[in-house]
Amino acid sequence: MTVDIAYILEILPPLLRATLVTFRIALAGFALALIAGLLFALLRLRGGAVLPRLVFLITEFIKLTPLMVQLFFAFYVLPEFGIKLPAEPTGILVIGLHYATYTAEVFRSGVLAVPSGQWEAARALSLPRHILWSKVILPQAIRPMTPALGNYLIQLFKEVPLLSTITVYELLNTANLLAGESFRYFEVLSVTAMIFFLISYPSSLLVRRFEIKNERG
Repeated sequence: MTVDIAYILEILPPLLRATLVTFRIALAGFALALIAGLLFALLRLRGGAVLPRLVFLITEFIKLTPLMVQLFFAFYVLPEFGIKLPAEPTGILVIGLHYATYTAEVFRSGVLAVPSGQWEAARALSLPRHILWSKVILPQAIRPMTPALGNYLIQLFKEVPLLSTITVYELLNTANLLAGESFRYFEVLSVTAMIFFLISYPSSLLVRRFEIKNERG
């Protein structure tokens, strides 16, 4: 099998443009995962028995249901009930909520790891609730969370190609279209795999560096 360098140079620009789409979806989905995950974590940490249990059941259902099934349900089933969004926003919403169930556990573990003395001191000072969380608890909880959240961002980035099943023209869908036109699957998919590797591998090294730094304190 011969490799056509000229063809690779020809397909590189559309693949790189599609990579930017993949980046956009991954970052938007991860931002949603952070916001919704923090909300889920705070609701689970609230007092009472009903609300935390309900949130737990909802997040477990989302977590234990395949992401592909959730994408198909949101894109193909919900329109039958009058809920219809374009493909890309649907993908961002589904992938963001799916990963929110994982980031919620990270946030919850980070908050619970804050020494009890910090809570007692803040209460002794009668700090308002928003000051307690924004100035005392979350700043101490965020540092140990960083490596786990970074790993989830890398994992989410690699999940974006699933959105090709609901007609989102991200990197993999664009690669399939190019390969279908030329039937040169080897070059197209090899370049696509290399793009994912060149993004994911340095990111994983950076996350590992954060882990080592966190372990050393």
